[in-house]
Amino acid sequence: MNTEKEILIIDDDSRNIFALTAVLKAKKYHCLSALSAVKGLELLEENKNIGAVLMDMMMPEMDGYEAIGKMKNDTALKNIPVIAITAQAMTGDREKCLEAGADGYISKPVNVEELLVLLNKLID
Repeated sequence: MNTEKEILIIDDDSRNIFALTAVLKAKKYHCLSALSAVKGLELLEENKNIGAVLMDMMMPEMDGYEAIGKMKNDTALKNIPVIAITAQAMTGDREKCLEAGADGYISKPVNVEELLVLLNKLID
């Protein structure tokens, strides 16, 4: 599915960004990336064309939980869907991410088909 909206990938590991970007570009998505939640929030403020955020939950400085909280409390950003992506696939982690305000949850390693289904659901 081709979409005009861009996808912002926020992850402190450039290899994860590289892998996700490659997969999404192959599916005709436009991607932006940030290596920190702080930088990701700046990009969200600057770019009004972001249709979804893929948020790594475990990052230094500001983690994904705090970043999602900031987005959901910002009137300009609260309606942008966030998919939590985490290596923490323990019992209760999905619920914790969704309670924090994430619109979807995917554990690493990312199942590409699952991610694409979620994106198609979340991006109008």
